Amino acid sequence: MTFEPLLPQMDNKRPMVIAGPCSAESEEQVLTTGRALAAKGFKIFRAGIWKPRTKPGGFEGVGVIGLPWLQKLKEETGMLTAVEVATKAHVEAALAFGVDILWIGARTTANPFAMQEIADTLRGHDVPVLIKNPVNPDVELWIGGIERIYGAGIHRIGVIHRGFSSADKTIYRNVPQWHIAIELRRRFPNLPIFCDPSHIGGRRDLVKPLCQQAMDLGFDGLIVESHCNPDAAWSDAKQQVTPDVLDEIISNLVIRDTVQTTEDLVDLRQQIDEIDNKILEILAKRMRVSREIAQYKLEHAMPVLQAGRYDEILNKRSEQGVAFGMSSEFVKEVFEAIHGESVRTQMQHINKWS
Repeated sequence: MTFEPLLPQMDNKRPMVIAGPCSAESEEQVLTTGRALAAKGFKIFRAGIWKPRTKPGGFEGVGVIGLPWLQKLKEETGMLTAVEVATKAHVEAALAFGVDILWIGARTTANPFAMQEIADTLRGHDVPVLIKNPVNPDVELWIGGIERIYGAGIHRIGVIHRGFSSADKTIYRNVPQWHIAIELRRRFPNLPIFCDPSHIGGRRDLVKPLCQQAMDLGFDGLIVESHCNPDAAWSDAKQQVTPDVLDEIISNLVIRDTVQTTEDLVDLRQQIDEIDNKILEILAKRMRVSREIAQYKLEHAMPVLQAGRYDEILNKRSEQGVAFGMSSEFVKEVFEAIHGESVRTQMQHINKWS
């Protein structure tokens, strides 16, 4: 696949930023937020018109009535507009109202039937389309979505990395798993990649470091949720930032056009933070398996502590640690602590259910 430039009329300065509220709530909110973003120099305005919700009954977007608000903002400020589409009707309405960029959400990307419907509706149109990663970490499913849109004759395509759902508790709303996006870039070097720090972090204090991480990884752009009054937002209030805060974040990003051979201390500490987060995620998964083991032992009347298995873990992990250049004492100490927490977790589970 050969991809064409998303927006030839814009410069190639990195990052390309798409900003605006999670949801279009009212004409006043759209215009107030859009004007503030335009005054800061942002060129592309995003707003959710249709909002897929996990459960019925929540705010699912204002619908088609919000599209004229985006038209009015575009006429007044010159900003391009972007909305999420998930059905044939969404695509048709967005195109009818002159929306400049369409994006496809994570839930939709995970559904090949929905992706094909959107692709068929787009056939014959020339509009940039951004495709978010599917909710689960499946690069092939992501590529399949790209291929469906490309097959409809849409060659101005980009992707949005918004992280992946996880059953484990982490500091993120959606775990980054950067390696998935990196693998996609390896396969398609000329495919523009945007980062969605709002949905990865789920918290406004994580937006800034996630934007910097995306730039450090060579991402082309950012799609960030920005609201004139985030605390009063009708959806995803905790992850939205004001236009002033967003401007500060973007203005202070360090953009590296070439790979540095020597990393400064800040970069190394960022790497340590990322590794520590992964360690905690893996430990959480281990404890979940420990609870499953506890259930098995409970059903089969087995004792929690099995000395033979404990000795096997310590000895084997100690040998592995030495092979990786760590001291045997350090590895034993670490796994003694892990095993102790595992036993405590199993006892807690058994006491709860016995």
